[in-house]
Order: sequence, then C-alpha cells, then structure tokens
Amino acid sequence: MQDVAAAKNLVVKHQKLKDEIAQVIIGQHTVIDQVLLAIYSGGHALLIGVPGLAKTLLVNTIAKALGLDFKRIQFTPDLMPSDILGSEVLDSNRNFKFIKGPVFANVILADEINRTPPKTQSALLEAMQERSVTVSGVVYPLELPYFVLATQNPIEQEGTYPLPEAQLDRFMFAIELDYPSFEEEVAVVKSTTVDHNYTVQPMFSPGEIIEIQKLIRRVPVADNVVEYAVNLVGKTRPNSPLATPTINEYVDWGAGPRASQNLILAAKAHALIRGKFSPDIEDVQAVSLGILRHRVLKNYKAEAENISIDSIITSLF
Repeated sequence: MQDVAAAKNLVVKHQKLKDEIAQVIIGQHTVIDQVLLAIYSGGHALLIGVPGLAKTLLVNTIAKALGLDFKRIQFTPDLMPSDILGSEVLDSNRNFKFIKGPVFANVILADEINRTPPKTQSALLEAMQERSVTVSGVVYPLELPYFVLATQNPIEQEGTYPLPEAQLDRFMFAIELDYPSFEEEVAVVKSTTVDHNYTVQPMFSPGEIIEIQKLIRRVPVADNVVEYAVNLVGKTRPNSPLATPTINEYVDWGAGPRASQNLILAAKAHALIRGKFSPDIEDVQAVSLGILRHRVLKNYKAEAENISIDSIITSLF
C-alpha cells in the first residue's frame, strides 16, 4: 500500500514539476517528458538539436526544479580529461590534494559533447556507468542521484568527433529537439524580451529522486510486456530470425540487450506518471523511439533513399 500511495503522489508531483518548468520553458512537452523519464529511471539523456533551441536552459531549469546540484561543462577540442574529473595539486604542506572537477554534481550538462576528442569523451564513461571517478588509482564515489545530460549539434560536422556507438549506448534516451511552433515562438519572444526573470522553485530533493528510482524498479511488469520489448529489440537486428525485410534492407546494426532493459525501465516510469500501476505494450511503444533511435544504425541505402530511423522503428510496432 505504501508503493500505491507513493505512485499516486508521484502523479501529482510530476504535474506540479511540469507546471514549474513551463514557467521558464515554453512548449517542448515531449522533450521535457523524456528527460524526466530518464531521470526517474536513473538513466542519462542525449539532447540532439540545432543551436538556439534552449537545450542548456532546459537542463538548467529541470535541475533547479528537481532541487539538484547542477554543473555545466562546455566541451571544446582542447579540453583534457583532468579538466572534467579534477586533478591532484600540491598544497601548502607539500602534500597532494585532489581538487574535484565539474563532474562532481548531481546533474552534469555536457554541452556539445561531440566537440571534444574521444579521450575526453571517454572520461565521462566511468562516471556514467559506475557513478565513480578514478584519479591516480583512487576511486572517488559520486553523489547520488547522478545524471549526465549531453547536448549535440547535428549540423556542424567539421571539427567534431562523433560519439562512438559504445558510448552512445550508455545514454538511455536520445531526444531530438525541433523548432518551436509559431505560437510557441511568439510566446518565447514575449517572455524573454521583458524585464522579468522567473525563479524556479525546487519541487523535489535528491533523496526523493532516489526513492522514485527505487519505486520504479519495484513496479511489476507482465511477462507478455517484457517479451514484447525483447521481441521489438530483436527485430532491429539485421539477418536475425526476428528481423523484418525493412530491417534487412536498411539497417547495418541493431540494438543490444541494454535497449531491452531501458525499454522496460522507461515503460514503468511512463506508466507510473500516467496513473497506471503496471506498464502495457502502449507504454513500451511510447518510449521506444527515444531509446532505440541512437542504437539502430541505418545503412547507406537508407541514407540515399532519405528514410529516417524513426520511420524504420515505428514500422516494427
């Protein structure tokens, strides 16, 4: 019964949280939902969009509304791993002292993560997977909850370093941001060109976020829903028994088992914030685009025929 009460409370608090975020971020409801689903599930998110769509403001606002410590790292080609993780320096007593880098926070905004070389990109890997940082052989645990929300500019390819597939797989969601509608852009211009700044009020505490993550893992799932999720991921793998003709024709590489795990976790969170106590197949389908689009690699033929990865995934439902 405690879990039932907690689930009902989450529905109310989630709506209040969205209302608070909406005071600063106009529109982008699907994007905000997916970022919050990643946070409730304990995963990381990759935000893909052209410059000027308020990706940084979005992450900053969500971190403040959740009552979490927030740090921003602007990735550049000359950034070194020690600039992110921290480094050891000699103090006044000539002893080595570790100075923590910006990776030590609850929410890390990795701004334009594809602008930095792989050596620095990989510095985040241990933090994302193990929730710890190793410097000079000493392991420093990170404070929980811990999320990496990275942004990526899909336009500029010169001077960028695309994320390797192994690192992309560490992100639970790949979220695509589009331009606002005409009405939303009018509202953005009106609200940002006046002498008024809204202060976001924290709606959660770090402890509450951890409890939500535990609650989501306790949500029961029917076997047929788990089998549907695993089956959906299996269909993305070309030349496998489950693969469809579309997949065999247009896909080079399918999603791995981590996609199946994330589909179920995100479906649980998606069901919970909508007042359901267990996810169904519709919940799996609702989160599948964000979870699969960066894990399924289309081939040259799909590029040549201008077939989007989203349309390939939705053909599997």
